[in-house]
Amino acid sequence: MGLVMADAAAAAGMPDVRIWGPAGSMIEDLRSTRTNHDRLEHFILPEGIVVHDDPAAALDGATIVIHAIPVQATASAWGVLAPHLAKGTMIASAAKGIEVDTYRLPTHILADVIGTDVDLAVVSGPTIASELVHRKPAVMVAAATRSDVAERLQQALHAPWLRIYASDDVVGVELAGAAKNVIAIAAGMCDGLELGDNAKSAVLSRGLAEITRLGVAYGAKSETFFGIAGVGDLATTCFSPFGRNRTFGEALGRGESSSAFLQRTGATVEGMSTAKSITAVAAEVNVEMPIAQAIYEVLYEDLAVDEAFESLMGRDMGSEW
Repeated sequence: MGLVMADAAAAAGMPDVRIWGPAGSMIEDLRSTRTNHDRLEHFILPEGIVVHDDPAAALDGATIVIHAIPVQATASAWGVLAPHLAKGTMIASAAKGIEVDTYRLPTHILADVIGTDVDLAVVSGPTIASELVHRKPAVMVAAATRSDVAERLQQALHAPWLRIYASDDVVGVELAGAAKNVIAIAAGMCDGLELGDNAKSAVLSRGLAEITRLGVAYGAKSETFFGIAGVGDLATTCFSPFGRNRTFGEALGRGESSSAFLQRTGATVEGMSTAKSITAVAAEVNVEMPIAQAIYEVLYEDLAVDEAFESLMGRDMGSEW
């Protein structure tokens, strides 16, 4: 996501676009070859974008920073980066997840590590990186508590193929992006078990109801979950063959273990850790999330995938709303 966001920023006319990452060998390969075929096939980094392994050089004079590091590595990465930030810099998080044990969303982690001398925002939506590589049309939401911050981010990423909408619901956009990964694992399990599109659509729609309940309990706006960052992102993640979380769920449905999948693919599956966090968060605020709970039990309590779906279908009848 960091690569395709850099591409969009350069195309939007942002001067002096740079990339930094904590993985030294990967950054060196990116700098020398301008590609990263292991993570993003067909991508070629435009020549005008500079790749740094030195955080001081990468952040020197930076006014907008797009954060695309996985949530569980956010605190450690920003412990390195924060001393090199200038006051008033905007940091827009494109990461999707909830930190294990602390239950912090990405902007909460950033605020705790960096402090209050920066402008925090979120950018999210149905944006599979393998499509953005080919500059296929997509939309995102830029969310910030101040409208001027969201507007700056809109302009910074408004490439010809990328349309950005503004929002002031930071919590809603972040929760939607985190929780949808858990529901996508369930959707993938439907594929792995060959349960059909009816079952998969049921997972999507009831999963959206779960996410919305949790968001409202946290003070988010319910309409956020029926927009781009909510149902839009959820649909893409549940149906795209390129979604890591859906693909992971499909592998589990076919009988592959979590460890085997991770070793085979080298992928970061944010929904795994988020399943643990979100079930704990839901319990704290007394919100019922049966699909998320079932995924947690499959991943951490050895519940069989087929038994998880049987338990969901066997729940008591009730009203839809």
